[in-house]
Amino acid sequence: MTADLVIRNAIVVTCDEAGTVLRDGGLVVRGGRIARLGQSSELEQDAASAKTVVDAAGHILMPGLVNAHCHAADSLFRGLVEDLPLEPWLQKVWQAEGAILNPRTSHLGSVLGCAELLLSGVTSVMDMFWYPVETVRAARKVGMRVSTGGFFFDGPGVTGGDLQTRIADAEAFFEEFGKAEDVFPATLPHGAYTVGPENLKTAREIADRHGGLFSTHAAETKAEQDDIRGRYGSSVIRHLDYLDLLDEKTTLAHCVHLDDEEIEILARTGATVSHNPVSNLKLASGIARVPDMLEAGVNVALGTDGAISGNDLDMWMALRLAATLHKGARQSADAVSTPQALAMATMAGARALGAEDRIGSLETGKFADMILVDIRRPHAVPMFDPVTHLVYSTAKSDVRHVFVGGRQVVRDGVLTLHAIEETMDEVNRLVPRIAAAIA
Repeated sequence: MTADLVIRNAIVVTCDEAGTVLRDGGLVVRGGRIARLGQSSELEQDAASAKTVVDAAGHILMPGLVNAHCHAADSLFRGLVEDLPLEPWLQKVWQAEGAILNPRTSHLGSVLGCAELLLSGVTSVMDMFWYPVETVRAARKVGMRVSTGGFFFDGPGVTGGDLQTRIADAEAFFEEFGKAEDVFPATLPHGAYTVGPENLKTAREIADRHGGLFSTHAAETKAEQDDIRGRYGSSVIRHLDYLDLLDEKTTLAHCVHLDDEEIEILARTGATVSHNPVSNLKLASGIARVPDMLEAGVNVALGTDGAISGNDLDMWMALRLAATLHKGARQSADAVSTPQALAMATMAGARALGAEDRIGSLETGKFADMILVDIRRPHAVPMFDPVTHLVYSTAKSDVRHVFVGGRQVVRDGVLTLHAIEETMDEVNRLVPRIAAAIA
């Protein structure tokens, strides 16, 4: 059978469980999935009749990154609120969102954020925001996969409406996108301090009824822990566990302030933690106990959070911090190993999305979601170990080509499906309104 795409002459970092690396390898794509991997010499027959052949000499071929926590549309507010801790910062954020956001502006921000993610090599993202249908439309506009869905928040919030409206919206989202290959549907209540116990359980029941995912913010700050203890008499993780909300379909963003028992609860239940080191540092929230979580067997994925809290959506910066931050905090050079860090940005994220059988590594049968990283750069020479280079030396601008389902969505650092300049011009025209929103 004729191949749709053959990539060869690359250093292939598969990110599979064995850590397989092919020094002069490539792969064959048919029907949007990986049909074969091997040494370049083994792919000559496939290449001879393939519809497209890519010579990837001078590049690392690896799976697309998976961002396990993001608010893409908040790219509209990049750099707007600075030098505040989370709680007062949130009040300013919600003030700006309430003044600016509607389906159109949310779509613009989501396109901007998704474009930034895709150009830097992120091919799948778990995104929490007010207008999830607009997030899907934006992701599809640029050509990436997304996990999102019904957003729960007690009170009217940005979109207005009551609990019944949110329930109806969540149900409708599953009905529309439940069978899509490019969408991993979820319910995403904001957090235990903004969503009451019964509404948290309602959101989870909807997800369970449709076989979907569940994600929320958790234990981001000490103030949040104190708040939940004051309301319910237990810490955030114990509270969520008591409500029976934790299992392998649950992703908890941040989890900065945990005790030993809470880490054990996460390991026992199989819940994923999305580590967001950039926003945790910038908002002075603290440093998550990632080495302890990994040692306990918790699935720890990696996220960028929104550009409003980290100023960009740079998974490579998050990856480097995940590998280095904890070494310094623990004064232990092996606190998080290089393979562990790379797995956080790939396979652990795939598990968070319930899609480890489809994304997160380059293996036969999986979606051909992959990126080519240029290593013909001074900061890549010499390169003794490609995995070490990816974790400690790669910049987002090194990502030159991106494929999702075998379709090329970034070529030579440019989106192939959408002219992002139009979106940027429209967002720039909003700047006076956005600035005035918190003046």
